[in-house]
Amino acid sequence: MSSGSSSGDSACRPSSDKQKEKARVSRTSLILWHAHQNDVAAVRKLLEEDPSLVHARDYDNRTPLHVASLHGWIDVAKCLIEFGADVNAQDRWKNTPLADAEGAKKYNMIEFLKSYGGLSYGQNGSHFEPKPVAPPLPNKCDWEIDPSELDFSNSMIIGKGSFGEILRAYWRGTPVAIKRILPSLSDDRLVIQDFRHEVNLLVKLRHPNIVQFLGAVTEKKPLMLITEYLRGGDLHQYLKEKGALSPTTAINFALDIARGMAYLHNEPDVIIHRDLKPRNVLLVNSSADHLKVGDFGLSKLIKVQNSHDVYKMTGETGSYRYMAPEVFKHRKYDKKVDVFSFAMILYEMLEGQPPLSNYEPYEAAKYAAEGHRPTFHAKGFIPELRELIEQCWAPDMNRRPSFLDILKRLEKIKDILPGDHSWNIFNA
Repeated sequence: MSSGSSSGDSACRPSSDKQKEKARVSRTSLILWHAHQNDVAAVRKLLEEDPSLVHARDYDNRTPLHVASLHGWIDVAKCLIEFGADVNAQDRWKNTPLADAEGAKKYNMIEFLKSYGGLSYGQNGSHFEPKPVAPPLPNKCDWEIDPSELDFSNSMIIGKGSFGEILRAYWRGTPVAIKRILPSLSDDRLVIQDFRHEVNLLVKLRHPNIVQFLGAVTEKKPLMLITEYLRGGDLHQYLKEKGALSPTTAINFALDIARGMAYLHNEPDVIIHRDLKPRNVLLVNSSADHLKVGDFGLSKLIKVQNSHDVYKMTGETGSYRYMAPEVFKHRKYDKKVDVFSFAMILYEMLEGQPPLSNYEPYEAAKYAAEGHRPTFHAKGFIPELRELIEQCWAPDMNRRPSFLDILKRLEKIKDILPGDHSWNIFNA
């Protein structure tokens, strides 16, 4: 920007500056997106138009070179370095592109970056210097559980993740679900930070459609998070066994999910789930008469100053098949990402097939980000229900309804549905 503009055009400056800022943000999103897509020609074209974009940063301070290095896109990285990319730029976790390449085991990229003086710093890198970590949570909390009270003698693994496993065990004679962090990761700063974050969130939650937090082990290793054990399994497994649900059952299920989500989205302390999917919706019992939303490992608690606030949060968070386009595209997003995921779940309950099931999860997210949506086949899509789903997965997140609005509309749809309104239609 020129510093020599005259005072006479000052009246025009605010809107002009706003337009320039909007254009800059758009170009930043584009170069990160094209770097992510391995589109060298598009990256080069953007850099020829505006060479400063080589230093573009997203909301996690990551550069296009970070993105290319993580995916192993050598040609994109060459183009970026040709235009002067900082090979040792650090993101908000202090990771360099080489640290990302090492973490993702992209060996050709590792050699390439080293040949340009790349160093491996940051929490993924080999030169990461550990710093003292504060205890995950204050000591002597009333929910701190003594590990000696946990009985694993008849435990059963009910889930696994990259950071640990979920077991059914017993606490004071009661069956509980225990998320146990792998011992090998108990000293990892990011894992401890995520664990502390999830516990801090769960402590605040009290709702019949949210999995109940019972306590945690934070003072000894391994770190463990203890919640109620729900005997019905998850919605993913249920749908796999049952196939398409009747409209009445699907709407009753949807109402339970929407009640839990309306509670989470209550302002001013909004919790964005960010990974709403059938595996994270749990059935209280085998009768399938009650659902609860669980797994808050990726959730974000945000303070809303304004109901239209949009937040700068990490892109590509959550599970691809149910992911909102704005998340996949690394754009700013808000709580309406959960509404998109909800639409995909409601669609799946009525169809009996995951949305865009003919695509692999990543390809499904990419296809949705390009503006496509699943096709309606099932007979259960009465016009009101189809309209609700279409609004919930609208490309423009501002056009998606809130969960409070969804609840009202689902109740109306439930009233006009023909046939059996009983919850127990599968128990006959």
